[in-house]
Amino acid sequence: MSEFDVDGKLFSAEPEPGQCLRTFLRDREIYGVKKGCDSGDCGACTVWLDGKPFHSCLVPAFRAEGKKVTTVQGLADGDTLHTMQQSFHDAQSFQCGFCAAGMIMTAAALTDEQKQDLPRALKGNLCRCTGYRSIADAVHGLTEVEQDVAGKACGASLANPFTEDIVTGHAKYTMDVTVPNLLHLKVLRSPHAHARITNIDRTSALAVPGVVAVFTHEDVPHRLYSTALHEDHLVDPDDTLILDDVIRFVGQRIAAVVAETEAAAEAGCRALNVTYDELPAVFDPFSAMEPGAPVLHDKGFEENGNIFVDIHGEVGSVADGFARADAVHERTYSTSRVQHAHLETHGSIAWRGDDGRWHVRTSTQAPFVVQAKLCYLLGLRARDVHVFTERVGGGFGGKQEMISEDLVLWATMKLGRPVKWEWTREEEFIGSTTRHQMTTRVKLGATRDGTLTALEVYVVSNTGAYANHASETLAAALGSPLAAYRCSNKKALGFAVYTNVIPGGGFRGYGASQTTFAIECAMDELAHLLGMSPLALRRRNMVGPTDLVESVWDGPSDASFGSYGLDQCLDHVEASLAQGNGVEPPEGDDWLVGTGIALALLECGPPTEHRSGAEMTLLETGTYHLAVGSSEMGNGITNAHRQIAAGVLGTKASGVDIVNADTDRTLYDTGTFASTGTVVAGKAVHLTALALKDDILCFASEYSGSPREDCELEGDAVVCGGRRIPLSDLYTARKESGRKLHATRKAYLTPRTIASNVHGVRLALHKVTGEIRILQSVHGADIGRPINPLQCRGQIDGAVGMAFGWALTENMVHGPTGAVINPNFRNYRIPAFADLPPTEVFFADTYDTIGPMGAKSQGECAINPVAPAVSNALLDATGIRFDSLPFTPDRIFDKLTAL
Repeated sequence: MSEFDVDGKLFSAEPEPGQCLRTFLRDREIYGVKKGCDSGDCGACTVWLDGKPFHSCLVPAFRAEGKKVTTVQGLADGDTLHTMQQSFHDAQSFQCGFCAAGMIMTAAALTDEQKQDLPRALKGNLCRCTGYRSIADAVHGLTEVEQDVAGKACGASLANPFTEDIVTGHAKYTMDVTVPNLLHLKVLRSPHAHARITNIDRTSALAVPGVVAVFTHEDVPHRLYSTALHEDHLVDPDDTLILDDVIRFVGQRIAAVVAETEAAAEAGCRALNVTYDELPAVFDPFSAMEPGAPVLHDKGFEENGNIFVDIHGEVGSVADGFARADAVHERTYSTSRVQHAHLETHGSIAWRGDDGRWHVRTSTQAPFVVQAKLCYLLGLRARDVHVFTERVGGGFGGKQEMISEDLVLWATMKLGRPVKWEWTREEEFIGSTTRHQMTTRVKLGATRDGTLTALEVYVVSNTGAYANHASETLAAALGSPLAAYRCSNKKALGFAVYTNVIPGGGFRGYGASQTTFAIECAMDELAHLLGMSPLALRRRNMVGPTDLVESVWDGPSDASFGSYGLDQCLDHVEASLAQGNGVEPPEGDDWLVGTGIALALLECGPPTEHRSGAEMTLLETGTYHLAVGSSEMGNGITNAHRQIAAGVLGTKASGVDIVNADTDRTLYDTGTFASTGTVVAGKAVHLTALALKDDILCFASEYSGSPREDCELEGDAVVCGGRRIPLSDLYTARKESGRKLHATRKAYLTPRTIASNVHGVRLALHKVTGEIRILQSVHGADIGRPINPLQCRGQIDGAVGMAFGWALTENMVHGPTGAVINPNFRNYRIPAFADLPPTEVFFADTYDTIGPMGAKSQGECAINPVAPAVSNALLDATGIRFDSLPFTPDRIFDKLTAL
């Protein structure tokens, strides 16, 4: 038996043959070592061997024998944090926190010299949430957090309540739990883009030692549904089965194997013998729309072929508008299919509790909608199913999908034992969902002074093999990007089309990103035609605070400006770009420099139903308990909700204990997506805190004999007519009467306020190699009153970083058979530290009249104007429009040769 020293503790164990150190440590419940990629690309599993950092997924476990292994859980000295852990605390250098353990272990080992070259020093650690700015702040010892002061919580840059658990590796994500008697599930995925399964021989799979069961389409319920998580399920088509005998994309799940170990389950999948009848496939949406194209679905959509939905509308007459125009611009733009790349992969664990109920621990943005879908699919009652999250390692819309919970719960129900399914990184690329690839033709007309006379768009969205989110993303694509500009004549026609590739889904920006790219590029080209500056053209035509927020549909809308700061955003970006930031382009005649801007609006919430409820209770300690159903996935919503409640109640945020995302312990919440965490769930918290405050003050008045108007909450007491009554005394007095000081309220998404963002870019382009270097990145955001400015800035940093990835490096490439040929971080490049410049972030000075405490959404919209700003900067540098994302050197080289 081998001896191991891990975090100062000795134990004897024998690694499995070929076992890596990461799985060896996690098997021993050392959960601070995370799984992000299994290939040494992300750094989430970083540990020290004799003081040197290594990616533990690349280290054979036996090589740790005789060495001192240190994980993030052993970095602190008792209750005293390591200096780097403290720095990550003080700079709040995380959002979801999944990468933080590995990032801290790498950063803590850096020398002073290495800290001066962080792009090189941190090249082995990826973060999808932060944009790396806050991580650099931590390494350089900057303190960003403010003190938690009673009565001043709302609007302060307070630390996340789970900070210490995150920086010490003790925060529990979905898979960071030990469940006795656990089985493991793996799925066999299709090698074909379109085929019918004629036979699945499970004999060899069942003969694999450790395999317990194999489930195929013959075993599971045959009920059509959509994997999309919306409260109004009617907006999504029921075109999916848990397991289907018809395969529509490479990577679709075919059969589930359940075994005693992951290795046995994987071996069982490889042993399955499946016979297919291959069918014709179509990958291009334009080809899929042609007569005679292979039709993917025969479940009631035959009359439209592969067109799932078309959306069209017109206000005014674009024909008349173009007839009046002095200048007309028309061009087609294309965006790419990209992956969410949240570092925590999808996964769920299901079991039957001692209470006789089914429990599902999962990584989701919408536990209540998951509960409803599971009940529908598996014939269960809501009271018999408990769905919850603990901490979610990133989402970005990718976890607004039910794609892991159904099989684990079904297997648990059939086998009577707990079942776990943890996805691999490759499965994320080939089996989950992506941003919809869209092709958009834009036609603009304007008079000589720049006044728009007509705006017309034609959009084709490639929804892939299934239409989860297809109609809603298409509607969003035809919504706010068109509403951003005043024009009396607008027309839009859009199609969502089935093809034999991985399905599209919800993704940060949710359809509006794609057409914002097209329209904002077209606006610059129209400005060049007119001889105007792009800024001047936008200022003349952008929607104003008293304008109707109008797309292409007649009738009233519940979307309006609760605050307006788009003009301030433009001013901030224009001034900063004019001033510059001191970063000069590389020397040499081969570098061209250009500047570009773009703007975006986003309604804070979808037009469909979205609701949330909150509960608050005064505790005997004089502090509060808050329950709200939103998921915390790095969006900072837990902190925002505590700060909103504390702001109303005049206490510290630390005086508000919170539980969230649990169908047993919180009121219903539609889900944390579509920019609703603040404006819906946050409003529910605001209303609940107001109600509880009123209850406390009324009781204090009764208790003290003072008039209600003479009673005020001050920290942990109520002051009534000069008498200070501790809240703990009020709790005791109320309890003696058999009642609690307790409140609950619900909030609904109407009306919807509007957030706005402007991004500016100055870049250098090498005209021989096509290399692009971002010299300056500036962002202006109107998000109303920031509940937590540091957190809001972090959300914008992350959104901008993700947008630069979309613009410059990220692209899912499908081969000729429809298979994704770059299903890993090494070949699908999300931005690393070296790829992202620091972004100057400016907030408009506004106070929203619709959102809670003057706030509105901030985490989503910032992604939308970045890619078009980059494209516009390239146009400014070269005079050439690059109209297809991403702008990789190979894509722009041919056009550069014309210079």
